[in-house]
Amino acid sequence: MEYLWLCLSAVAAGAVNAVAGGGTLLTFPALTSVVAVHIANGTSTVALFPGSFASVWGYREQLAACRKWMVWLTVPSIVGGAIGAWLVEERTFGFVIPWLILLAAMLFALQPTISRWLNPPPAACESTEGTAHPIPAESEPPSGKALAGIVTAQFLIGVYGGYFGAGIGILMLSSLSFLGLKDIHEVNALKSFLACCMNIAAAGIFIANGLVEWPYALAMALAAIVGGYLGARFSLLLPPSMVRWIVIVIGFSLAAYYFLRSLAN
Repeated sequence: MEYLWLCLSAVAAGAVNAVAGGGTLLTFPALTSVVAVHIANGTSTVALFPGSFASVWGYREQLAACRKWMVWLTVPSIVGGAIGAWLVEERTFGFVIPWLILLAAMLFALQPTISRWLNPPPAACESTEGTAHPIPAESEPPSGKALAGIVTAQFLIGVYGGYFGAGIGILMLSSLSFLGLKDIHEVNALKSFLACCMNIAAAGIFIANGLVEWPYALAMALAAIVGGYLGARFSLLLPPSMVRWIVIVIGFSLAAYYFLRSLAN
């Protein structure tokens, strides 16, 4: 039964990562019921990165317009993801987990506000709903300084993504919306590719440090591939706002649970 629940959480996480991000908020608590928190984090990352690769394949047509930005942003994503994973340590990680989950849930809850703040007014944008950020209808490529800021932001997101990762989709959708891509689907495709880069780097570090429970990771990886591909291909048919709010509720509930558990200890 534990494999059944872990695999179901991985299917859901793969689909949520493709649509909204935040799949870690589903797999991590499922894994903490069977392994220690730092092992759960490493196992979750290894289990979900094949699903992120499947999401990239699902967005392969949209990625054609993102090649220039893939060149600029792949390296900071990989380096940041590796550094973040290297920083994971059992005692410290257990302490910061409630705060990380709370941060991820807050990012999800504040996503519409972040979108309005970071992007032009709705009158100048294509309207999108749910997880999609409004994208300027005729946005220009970023200046040199703006591009440097986006590259720096991507590195910092990579560090956080390697360390824990829940909420990186929102952070990337916010920063990548300034690249001048024509619609949200291209931004989502680029986000999925860069998340995959972070996860591969982090997974390599977790594997090298022995922070992966392989029987669980392999079973969940297969499930996450299915969820990631289906989430990417059918994202236009899903109600992303509903998915986002379900994840928000789960996130705040988990944060409260882990805060109470830390106080009890």
